[in-house]
Amino acid sequence: MIIWINGAFGSGKTTTAYELHRRVPNSFVYDPENIGYFIRKQAPRAMLKPDFQDHPMWREMNYSMLREISNEFDGIMIVPMTIVNPQYFHEIIDRLRMDGVTVHHFALLASRETLLKRLKSRGDHAQSWPAQQIDRCVSSLSEDMFRMHLHTDDLTPEQVIEQIAGECGIEIQPDPRGRFRRKLDRFITKIRHIRF
Repeated sequence: MIIWINGAFGSGKTTTAYELHRRVPNSFVYDPENIGYFIRKQAPRAMLKPDFQDHPMWREMNYSMLREISNEFDGIMIVPMTIVNPQYFHEIIDRLRMDGVTVHHFALLASRETLLKRLKSRGDHAQSWPAQQIDRCVSSLSEDMFRMHLHTDDLTPEQVIEQIAGECGIEIQPDPRGRFRRKLDRFITKIRHIRF
């Protein structure tokens, strides 16, 4: 099973993915961005596109990796990745589904104000590349093909993962961490996934 967590930058994809991973036994977080960084390091500069998702090989490599892991791994893969182009969604997610892979897709939605506030908390300013993508992402992800939609403005990370687990029919383990430890873990996750 794959749980794909989609959303605009700042929507909480990474936090949700790692919090879910901590509470779901036999789960694994797969990050499609790493294929993008691999392409940027290995391909000649002259052929690089501004957005690595625009490389057909990025889509093909992620599809192939996810399919192969699904065939070999009997646990749950959690994939935090913004993908708003319907064609790219089809080339990866729909294609996996056509191969018989169970893919539960969730789009985390929030208001522009909420997203800007979250981006600011991780060090992105209002004119940063992630902030400039908000309108495009929110508009696209609101479409029916990107369901299931979870509006997260007023939800805690715990409430988000509980809704996802419920929709997927999986049980999450109790969280033994105290409030301070939870905040520290989330801060560490956020720092580790800031892209420079």
